[in-house]
Amino acid sequence: MSELTIKLETVDPVEFFGFNNNKLKILKKEFSRLNISARGNKIIVAGAQEDLEVFSNKIHQLVEYLERYGKISDKHLEEILHGRNPYETDFPQFQDNVLVYGNNGTLVRARTANQQKLVESSEENDILFAIGPAGTGKTYTAVALAVRALKNKSVKKIILTRPAVEAGENLGFLPGDLKEKIDPYLRPLYDALDDMIPPDKLVYFMQNRIIEVAPLAYMRGRTLDNAFMILDEAQNATTLQLKMFLTRIGPSAQCIITGDMTQIDLPKNQQSGLKKTMQILDGIKGIGMVHLSGDDVVRHRLVKDIIKAFDKESEKEQQFKSSN
Repeated sequence: MSELTIKLETVDPVEFFGFNNNKLKILKKEFSRLNISARGNKIIVAGAQEDLEVFSNKIHQLVEYLERYGKISDKHLEEILHGRNPYETDFPQFQDNVLVYGNNGTLVRARTANQQKLVESSEENDILFAIGPAGTGKTYTAVALAVRALKNKSVKKIILTRPAVEAGENLGFLPGDLKEKIDPYLRPLYDALDDMIPPDKLVYFMQNRIIEVAPLAYMRGRTLDNAFMILDEAQNATTLQLKMFLTRIGPSAQCIITGDMTQIDLPKNQQSGLKKTMQILDGIKGIGMVHLSGDDVVRHRLVKDIIKAFDKESEKEQQFKSSN
C-alpha cells in the first residue's frame, strides 16, 4: 500500500471539500478502494499505486476547474469524475475532450465519435464540410471550435452566417432594422454563443465586431482574414452562393460549412448547391468532409427514432419512383 499527500495551494479548501465535507464524501464514495482524509488544505490518500495515480489525475482536473471558475457544483464534480471510469488506466486526459469551458461551468466537448472526427478534421483542414441530420451537434460543435480558436488567439474574429432563405434573402420586405430582421433566422447561432461566452463579454464582442452574425448575402465582396468562418444550413445555398462564400476566405482564415441534405427549404425553382460543391471540391488537400448520422443525435432520445422513421419513408419513396 502506498500513500499520497496532495496540497491544495491554488484553490479554497472549503470550496473544494464542500459544505459539511459533502464533496469530500462524493470523492470517498467514487474512490471507495482508497482511504481518503482531509487535513486543512491537504488530502492524504492511501491505497494501491495505480488507484492513487487515477485519483491524483482527477484531483488535478478538479483543481484546474476551480482555478477557472472559483466554485464547483456537485453536478459538475460528478460530471468530471464520471468522464470515464476512474479506475481505467488507459483513459485520455479529461481536458483533452473539452473544447470550451462555457457559462456556469458547462464543459462543451465532442460527445459522439463523429463529433470527435469533426474536431480532429478541423485541426487538419482549413475548410471543412460537416453534413448530417438535425440534432447531431454539427453547428454547436463548429461554434465551440470557433470560440476556442478566438480564446486561444488563433483568430481575431468569428464570422457566423447562414442563408436567410425563410425570408427569401429579401430582407427589404421585413419590418425593422437589419438586426431585427435577421435575428430570428440566426437564433440557433446566438443560442450556441450564449452557452459558451459570458453575456457581458458576448455583448462586447458583438459591439466591436469581433463576433459577427449575418445572413449569407452580406458576405459578398468581403475578404475575411484571421477569422473563423461558419456557414450554417448550407443546404439552403446555391452553388454560386457557396462559391462566393468560399472565395471570401483570407490566407489565415478557417472555415466550417454545415448542412443537412434532408432539410432543403429553397423554392422549387432553385437547387441546393451543397452536394454539387462537395463533389467539385472532393479530393482537394486542405478541404475535409465529415458525415454525421442519426447515431450522433444528442437531443431527446426520440429524435433518433424520428429521423430513422423519416429516412425509411424517404427510401420507400425513392424505390417507388425508381420502379415507375
